[in-house]
Parts: sequence; C-alpha cells; structure tokens
Amino acid sequence: MAIPTIVWSQNCVRIIDQRKLPLKLQFINCKNLKTLWHAIKTLAVRGAPALGAAAGFGVLLAERSIKTKSRKRFDQQLKKYCVYIGSSRPTAVNLFNALDRMKNVLARYPRATVAQIRVLLKKEAMAIFQEDRVVCRQMGKHGARFIKNGFSVLTVCNAGALATVDFGTALGVMYAAKQQKKKFKVFACETRPLLQGARLTAWELLREHIDTTLICDNMAATLMAQGKIDVIFTGADRIALNGDTANKIGTYNLAVLAKHHKIPFYIVAPETTFDKKIKTGRQIPIEERDGKEILYLAGKRIAALGVKTYNPAFDVTPHELISGIVTEKGIIRPPFIKNIRKIFV
Repeated sequence: MAIPTIVWSQNCVRIIDQRKLPLKLQFINCKNLKTLWHAIKTLAVRGAPALGAAAGFGVLLAERSIKTKSRKRFDQQLKKYCVYIGSSRPTAVNLFNALDRMKNVLARYPRATVAQIRVLLKKEAMAIFQEDRVVCRQMGKHGARFIKNGFSVLTVCNAGALATVDFGTALGVMYAAKQQKKKFKVFACETRPLLQGARLTAWELLREHIDTTLICDNMAATLMAQGKIDVIFTGADRIALNGDTANKIGTYNLAVLAKHHKIPFYIVAPETTFDKKIKTGRQIPIEERDGKEILYLAGKRIAALGVKTYNPAFDVTPHELISGIVTEKGIIRPPFIKNIRKIFV
C-alpha cells in the first residue's frame, strides 16, 4: 500500500484516521501524548504492529515534554508515561513489547546524559518502525506459498497496511501473492461491530486491484459449505506459547468452521505478537469495549431501548484449530509448544 499508516514527522506522530475510512482519507497530527493516547483508544490507529510503532513514537512525544536534566528524574517520568501509554488498550502485546524496548534503552545506558538518551530513544523508536516494514514483507513471502492460482481466500477484520506500518500481516500475504502474479480472489468478512472488514480491508484490497467480495460475518459457513473458500488468513493481537491466539472477535468462529470443512486456517503475525510470558490463551487479557458500538451504527441507534450489551473486542482461537502460524522466520507448525519455543524462545 502506497500510503503509510503511521510515521514520525516534524516531531509529531502522523496517522491515518481510520475512523473516517472509507469515505474520507484524513490524517491526524498527534503533537502530544494525550492526542495519541486518544487516537489509540478510539481506534483512529489500530492493529497490533501499528500499535507497537505508535507506542515507540508515543515515548518520543513523552520525552519531549520532560524538561529536567537529571537522568534519575527523567527516567522516573518517562516510565510513568509508558504506563499511561499502556493503559490505552490491553490486548495487543506489540504495544507492551515496544514499551519494554523503549524502557530497556534507559537500562542499557545508565550513564548517558539526558540529551544522549533522547537521541538513543529516537533511534530505538525508528528501529521498531523500520523492523515492522521488513518483517511484514518477510511474512508475506512465506505465506504466499499457500495461495494458489484460482484460490478464494477468506479473512476477517483488517490485518493489512492499516494494521501495520505500511504492508500488513494477513493481507501482506495477499499482496505478496499478487506481486508473484497469482490470480485469486478474496472474501472479506464485514467484521461487526465496527466493520473493519467492510470499511478498511475492502478499501485496501480494492486500492491494490485485488478481486474482493464483501460478506456478512454470518455468511462464512455457507461459503465454506459451498466449496467457495480454499484458505483462511487472519492476523493476531497476542499469541501464547502454546499457540492459542487472540484476534478480532469472530476469528474463533471462522476457525471452528474451517476445522469442520477441512479448510486450512493460518495466523499471520511477527515475533512481537508472541507473549513469551504466558503459556495459554486463558491468560490473555480481553478488552471489553463500550456497548454503544453495538447499539449504534454510523451514529444512529439501531438497537431497542433498554437492551443490555456485551462487547468483547477479541476472542481466543485454541491452537488445535490453527493449521500454522506465518512469521518472519517461517511457518510454525504444530506441535506449537515445541516449535514456538524452538524459533522464538
């Protein structure tokens, strides 16, 4: 995709406002940390890898507001800002991994001056940004082998350029397959309640001239039963050491259906999405969002007055339902406990 999702430019974080898509391509210049925090919380910027880059850049916004020349006070204040950034959204582990990397700069250079540490922090944030560009393209090449000429591919939510710095995880596989001149088509689930599939994924794929059909989420089983789906790719927000994977709500549904219909189901995610501190998906924190996202659509109430809501943003797909995990280092196959540790731990 030609338009980068997030960049550091002229001492501010410039992002595509994904709340406005597909009707309007609009950018937000986050000149302070509060603006960026709100952009993350309200999904103006979203997607696990993109949130990793946002966290790194958020630390740069934070350090610019710290005026002390004392390293001790500088470190104390910056760590408080890191906690604040982490409070924006709980599930995507890339955000927390990026914050850990930024804090580790402080630990690695205890004798650097405040001026020196500012330079080192910017270097680390830019490294997080650049690494995402590289690993997404590596994942795309590894995953493209699973798309054959004539295939129909299914995906959910948005795991494309808009979820990363500029290329994508699950959609990156499709972009790589297109670069290899393969002919295929994509079915995109609309992805309720916020329609990231309809608003974002369809917008991205059409910009890349990829044959795309939008479906309601509850149509997936029918398409599978009709033999219209050959392979499924989704992104991930956090992966446990046993391979259990948290992704946008509805992913688990697709995995169960894929297992029943004997359709390969692949997760596409970089090392930064693996949480090496947790053993199973039961330990993954699941964000529950405001029920208004279910009650309203495009600003208009669509639900009965007085009805209660339950709005988890993610679900966890058990590793038994996953055919493989596409990473920058290759394909991880079952048994996941053994093979994840072999590659990443």
